[in-house]
Amino acid sequence: MEGCHRNAEFRHCPVCGETLREVVLKKDDRPLPLCGGCGYIVYLDPKVVACTLVETGGGILLLKRAIEPGKGKWVLPGGFVDRGEPVEAAAVRETWEECGITVRIDHLAGVYSYPNEIPVVIVYAASPVSGDLEAGEECLELKIFPPGDIPWEDLAFTSTAQALGEHLERKNSSCPRR
Repeated sequence: MEGCHRNAEFRHCPVCGETLREVVLKKDDRPLPLCGGCGYIVYLDPKVVACTLVETGGGILLLKRAIEPGKGKWVLPGGFVDRGEPVEAAAVRETWEECGITVRIDHLAGVYSYPNEIPVVIVYAASPVSGDLEAGEECLELKIFPPGDIPWEDLAFTSTAQALGEHLERKNSSCPRR
């Protein structure tokens, strides 16, 4: 979900509505928005995204996005974590909403963040438990890609490519060599 709210500018205090101004509170820190009225400091925290990397039917489940950012590109099932929602529960919920299947979280696959990007993407390896694959309203298509057929040039996000690459590398390195 890289690219969401890029360079978002907040002009007014969420507490009192007064105009914000940027101030440096500590030497060598980046400027933060500060309310000129009530003194509230706006910390521009990251957004957390939870995804699943589901292996099934001899391949990896990817979905083609029907919305921006990345419309028409392939991604892992996933989306934003709601405030107060456990990250693992968000990954399971998003997979069900987007793909129509319930999954079991197997293990943490990776955590991804990039300079000047707002999301922190948390990816879990997961196994299907129940349901039938069916594209949700934010998906144009679902497809299970054999590892050799992953559409690397048509992946929407850096985190998707990195998670897939690391997963396949771990998998290949754990196979005994002949």
